[in-house]
Amino acid sequence: MDEALLRSLIPSVLAILVRRGADFAAAEDAVQDALVEAVRVWPAEPPRDPKGWLVTVAWRRFLDATRADTARRRREDLVDEEPAPGPAPAVDDTLQLYFLCAHPSLTPSSAVALTLRAVGGLTTRQIAQAYLVPEATMAQRISRAKRTVSGVGFDRPGDVATVLRVLYLVFNEGYSGDVDLAAEAIRLTRQLAAAIDHPEVAGLLALMLLHHARRATRTAADGSLVPLAEQDRGRWDTASIAEGVEILQTALARDRLGEFQAQAAIAALHADAPTAEETDWVQIVEWYDELARLTDSPVVRLNRAVAVGEADGPRAGLAALAALNDSLPRHAAVAAYLHERDGDLTTAARLYAEAARRAPNLAERDYLTRQAARLNSGRGR
Repeated sequence: MDEALLRSLIPSVLAILVRRGADFAAAEDAVQDALVEAVRVWPAEPPRDPKGWLVTVAWRRFLDATRADTARRRREDLVDEEPAPGPAPAVDDTLQLYFLCAHPSLTPSSAVALTLRAVGGLTTRQIAQAYLVPEATMAQRISRAKRTVSGVGFDRPGDVATVLRVLYLVFNEGYSGDVDLAAEAIRLTRQLAAAIDHPEVAGLLALMLLHHARRATRTAADGSLVPLAEQDRGRWDTASIAEGVEILQTALARDRLGEFQAQAAIAALHADAPTAEETDWVQIVEWYDELARLTDSPVVRLNRAVAVGEADGPRAGLAALAALNDSLPRHAAVAAYLHERDGDLTTAARLYAEAARRAPNLAERDYLTRQAARLNSGRGR
């Protein structure tokens, strides 16, 4: 069965149910029930119109739940509006749903979490990792968000900043995680850029294009991770890089700097370097300083420590790293890299092994394990 097809249909089916009167939480539950039914039925009896099938089944699940809930008996008149089987309208409602999930009644963090779960198709575990919180905490946050938007009107969609944050996290999960959502995030950001004249929308689109241009070189044929310095730059997508740089330059010329523009500027400096050794690390540190000022993010400061280590030497990088909490994800990996560059191979090997145990995915764990084994074998660089 085509799981990618199922995932791609979720936003449109959700939107149809919401337009027909289902509150968002009930609509999501109904769609999830329909997906379970699809997994059971489709292998033996694939429908001719998957979207229409899902709409019909999800709507019936919603109606069944409505009838069973005495507090919602007033919704029983929606039974007559049940859609007939057949092709559903070919309308892309995904971006609209992103704005609806960014409802003013929710905090920005809750709106992002709800959208990632309901529209982006990410698991609670993946969202928790993106937010650096325990999975149980994120599950409670999403449940509260569902309860908050349940029954409220969707006539006041959320703001652009929250939608951009969601798109950014969806892209990151698609780029480096378990679910391939990067191309979808780029598509939606292009739609948003075409509809809204906003420098940060342009900055996010430029950032996505610049990162996506390197995607083919991020892993080897066996699936192992290839770090940026070792990637084959001849295989980078130069057309995407050129487009991203042009979009970024236009956005920066408006002198309304935001975090996505700053991140895109860093990505552009990496893309502009013919070799890793020719990277302009001094400028990258300066952009990280701007980014830290804009976000005050510990992850930004962690990445800045790497850049400082490249620009001013590993001991300067370690000094910058010392100011950060060592519980940060990838803190041990950064420390290992800087200690190795400083010649302390014993400490570096120990930290690589520690980082491997805490790695968020299998490819990263295997890479860090190999780094530790390489140093422990006495071969070094």
